[in-house]
Amino acid sequence: MLGSTHGTLTTDFRARVVACGEEPHAAVVSMTTAAVEGGLDVSGRPLHSTVPDLDRFFRPRSVAVIGASDTEGRPNTGITRQLIAWAERVGARLHPVHPTRPSVFGRACSPSVADLPEQVDLAVLLVGDPLPVIEELAEAKVKFAVAFASGFAETGEAGAAAQARLAAAVERSGLRLLGPNTNLNAFEEFREDLDGPAIALITQSGHQGRPVYTLQELGIRLSHWAPTGNEADLETSDFISYFAERPEVGAIACYVEGLKDGRAFLLAADRAARAGVPVVAVKVGRTETGARMAASHTGKLTGADQVVDAAMRQFGVIRVDGLDELQDTAALLARARPPQADGVAVYSISGGTGAHFSDLATGAGLHLPTLSEEKQRELHSWIPGYLNVANPIDNGGHPVGDWRGRKIIDAILADPSVGVLICPITGPFPPMSDRLAQDLVDAAETTDKLVCVIWGSPVGTEDAYRTTLLGSSRVATFRTFGNCITAVRAYLDHHRFASGYRSPFDEAPRTPSPSFRKAQALIRPGRRLSEHAAKQLLRAYGIRVPREQLVTSAAAAVRAAGLVGYPVVMKASGAQLAHKTELGLVKVQLTSASQVRDAYRELTDIARFESIDLDGVLVCQMIERGVEMMVGVTQDALFGPTVTVGLGGVLVEVLHDTAVRVPPFGEDQARDMLGELRGRALLEGVRGGPPVDVDALVEVVLRVQRMALELGDDLTELDINPLVVLGRGQGAVALDALAVCS
Repeated sequence: MLGSTHGTLTTDFRARVVACGEEPHAAVVSMTTAAVEGGLDVSGRPLHSTVPDLDRFFRPRSVAVIGASDTEGRPNTGITRQLIAWAERVGARLHPVHPTRPSVFGRACSPSVADLPEQVDLAVLLVGDPLPVIEELAEAKVKFAVAFASGFAETGEAGAAAQARLAAAVERSGLRLLGPNTNLNAFEEFREDLDGPAIALITQSGHQGRPVYTLQELGIRLSHWAPTGNEADLETSDFISYFAERPEVGAIACYVEGLKDGRAFLLAADRAARAGVPVVAVKVGRTETGARMAASHTGKLTGADQVVDAAMRQFGVIRVDGLDELQDTAALLARARPPQADGVAVYSISGGTGAHFSDLATGAGLHLPTLSEEKQRELHSWIPGYLNVANPIDNGGHPVGDWRGRKIIDAILADPSVGVLICPITGPFPPMSDRLAQDLVDAAETTDKLVCVIWGSPVGTEDAYRTTLLGSSRVATFRTFGNCITAVRAYLDHHRFASGYRSPFDEAPRTPSPSFRKAQALIRPGRRLSEHAAKQLLRAYGIRVPREQLVTSAAAAVRAAGLVGYPVVMKASGAQLAHKTELGLVKVQLTSASQVRDAYRELTDIARFESIDLDGVLVCQMIERGVEMMVGVTQDALFGPTVTVGLGGVLVEVLHDTAVRVPPFGEDQARDMLGELRGRALLEGVRGGPPVDVDALVEVVLRVQRMALELGDDLTELDINPLVVLGRGQGAVALDALAVCS
């Protein structure tokens, strides 16, 4: 299709893994190794992923099949036969193991693992309960094992407990386990006659990888298939890290039902981003139903989908919705050269087709540049003058049937603003479509630019499609408009991302700041902080709050108002108070001593009536102008602390206009968060209003991130709302804050 180029583990983390229902083995191994290889961040987490040496898994020198059979009609017999064929293809010596069989398929059979004639790299367990075999494999110094057995975490609480026991045994053994509840996909036969960069495939449910596997029938190379199953040990992240360093891999395609360890996934995605290897993923769990089904199938946490989506985007993982998009996007990214420009030119034999496709492409964010007047004049030398050639380019049909067709294609590709040429052919219309397909293939051979064709015929048996287009290693051929647009957008986004990628882990803080030491003294384990205490926490990290004083009498309130400066705001302050306004516990625009005294009495009376314990009443500076935003921290079950920014005040609850990132991240990502907000125009000034201090808002987001990283599990939740962002150069002020400690 397309041409080619090319330690130490913190107790808190262990507790968090166990609390999430996961056995800590894989996290422990990954983190301790990372601590030695790449160091830890300020919260004791690894800064770089480990790369398990899986060469001897995919290309073992010797294989043992535990429970091998040659009795026809038994499931183990078919599996044994397939494993024998696979071992012969990869050049491995295969040893059947069975306690009562002297031979299997004519091969001498060992009664137990201990009786194997040599040390083996890989053991395949065809037994109902793999747990008793693990210790034997450890004594025999087996490097890898595969467990097909089901009935583990995917079945519920009892199965999860059984899987935990299996994972603990694997941890003690020192071997690495694929499964349980996996299948034979790792031992499929891959075509050896295909060249160019390959797709490496990772699936938790084996059948979901079939569409990608069958891409080989269209001439696209596949190098590996890792069916991870329940991931008691080896997980998706391990295979991403390994595949990212394989020279033959051009893209990694994943079907993910649940992530075992969010941090490990991000470290693996970071390794792929550093290597410039695109990762394309279907991640189920966008809806409550999908999340529930995914959990029942794999026993994993699916994670809050907004966090998963943001984390993937943050580290360049391309998330697609369907298996058809997975195969088409992965195929394009694996084999296409980097773009020379981000402009897309749409060329068709039908003005209606071109207009329809252009609407969809523009709506999806693709850039369709208007071709220069000079280029349009050149095209009109072959295309009738009444047809539009500004982009989309309509040739009217007839020019594709003769020598003019190739001239037009070459002229479009020569335009410096065009990096991608897309030609939708809605249906076969020989000889026009046949000649057009051949011209596109011939032109693609002479250019470094991407040429895409959508073959719209539902039949798909036409010679122009099966032979001409699919026979080309340089043309990307699609069957639908939607898949083409998704893949091209991912292609341009990936190369834009990769060209400027700087790993946030390289910039992550490794030592606590002076702010951390101040903040530690303010943390109250297991308690919600009052607004006054929460604002002290913000002050510790240099986040501006209004001038204010906490008072416990009306007279003190009057004195405080004089010091703060009228007008003032008065609020009840107590650890129990989350939403003060609804209870009438906030008074604004107080301009005199008498109003302050009355407000104090009213606030304390309401608190007494509602049985609310107060630590006092806050007398605060009145901040009147600015855009209200919110910035917060929450703990995600998979990724740990996350930082959220959005429109503040009541709008955050009404509109849910927020953006999320997983620390660590830099200033660019903080600004990208603001760019994702639907209400971002408010920051730029609307209806004649002045623009606000976006730089100050970004600085608050980064300071909150530092707080989240350093306080870790000690800070369960932080909500700064509203954060009033003032005019440009005037800063941002946190008017209210809620903090919950764990």
